[in-house]
Amino acid sequence: MKIAIGCDHGGINLKPILIKYLEQKEIEYIDFGTYTTESTDYNDYAVKVCDSVVKGECDLGILICGTGIGMSIMANKIKGIRCGHCHDVFSAKMTRLHNDANVLAVGERVVGPGLFIEIVKAFIKTNFSNEERHVNRVNKIKALEEENFK
Repeated sequence: MKIAIGCDHGGINLKPILIKYLEQKEIEYIDFGTYTTESTDYNDYAVKVCDSVVKGECDLGILICGTGIGMSIMANKIKGIRCGHCHDVFSAKMTRLHNDANVLAVGERVVGPGLFIEIVKAFIKTNFSNEERHVNRVNKIKALEEENFK
């Protein structure tokens, strides 16, 4: 498994915690930035991470900004991305299990480091259920994308 990660200045403090966790678990990752606390646009990092997932360079993406909101909005504008904006373990698990989400967005100003890692664990370890009702719902999302992202 390979994870694409990215943050803006609002998520810069959680990113090293994420990297440490991924390295401890021997999970490959690509760090798309940012690398400083200088104000930057979340949009740019969301696009880099999501493009990597869509192209198949990475299996999943994790985005961090101040609230997770901007990153999730931007990510969900990219064809092929299903980004879950999660601030609890249950939602992180369900977004993978039921929605086959391939990107996670989290807000550094909303969760602390301990909860953040538990959310990441749930997201990474949970697989899509492949239950017919969930497959049908994801297929409807894909069909809407095909219709609207031309």
